[in-house]
Amino acid sequence: MRLAKLHALGNDFLVVEDPSRLEEADLPELARRMCDRHTGVGADGLLLLRAAPGQDSGYGFRIFNADGSEAEISGNGLRCAAAFLFHQGRVNGTEVVFGTAAGLRSCQLVKRDGHSFEIRIEMGEPRFSSRDIPFDDGREHERIVDYPLSINRRVYHITCVSVGNPHCDIFVERFFPARIEWHQIGQELEHHPFFPHRTNVEFIRVLNRQEIEVLFWERGVGETLSSGSGSCAAAVASILKGLTERKVRVWTSLGSLVVEWEKDRIFQTGPAQMVFEGEFLA
Repeated sequence: MRLAKLHALGNDFLVVEDPSRLEEADLPELARRMCDRHTGVGADGLLLLRAAPGQDSGYGFRIFNADGSEAEISGNGLRCAAAFLFHQGRVNGTEVVFGTAAGLRSCQLVKRDGHSFEIRIEMGEPRFSSRDIPFDDGREHERIVDYPLSINRRVYHITCVSVGNPHCDIFVERFFPARIEWHQIGQELEHHPFFPHRTNVEFIRVLNRQEIEVLFWERGVGETLSSGSGSCAAAVASILKGLTERKVRVWTSLGSLVVEWEKDRIFQTGPAQMVFEGEFLA
């Protein structure tokens, strides 16, 4: 099986084009095998792309996490998928549109330097109600901002956002001294019963009105060096709380990307890089 590996600020993906020969029931196990960092290729997720019939720049997009679960969308995954198609010369022009479980998403090529790409994505409209996230504590909420959630006798004030997938944001004045501490919090929040579809978790430190720094715990993956949808959610949560302007640079472990909330739409601009192409044999 031919594949490519790409990463977006360290959030890495395997890309398989035209997966029509793969059996649907086999996809979760295939994702687990391919993403395993010891016995497979190693990645945070598997992207499956399929050309839309009769469209020069339209593709179906599916993403499976490293644990085999399927996600609705991924900002970094979309940038990597777009970079792969531009690299392969599959797209006429500078725009590709992906059909995802969260709706259509347009990706624009901003610039290219060899195997490195800068991509701008329209990430859709953020949603805030408990029904849309979803978040279920037995009540209806129009917005979930600084909600006091108790875990193991500690209260975390969470802000929740959907950008096509669920996100739970915690604001901190400084990051945790030990990685194991925020890993444990992230895991407990991901699996909290109030999140019926589980959730992604972001730990946010506001630097100034234009910049934030974020640690990411991804649903079905664990710690990731960056997250495109997580960066959008973190920026939107910061804007929602009045902590930043509507254009935010999000700093991750390996660099930064820019999130803009324009009227009702979110846009994200950041890098994606081809790593290698090969064949999966296992």
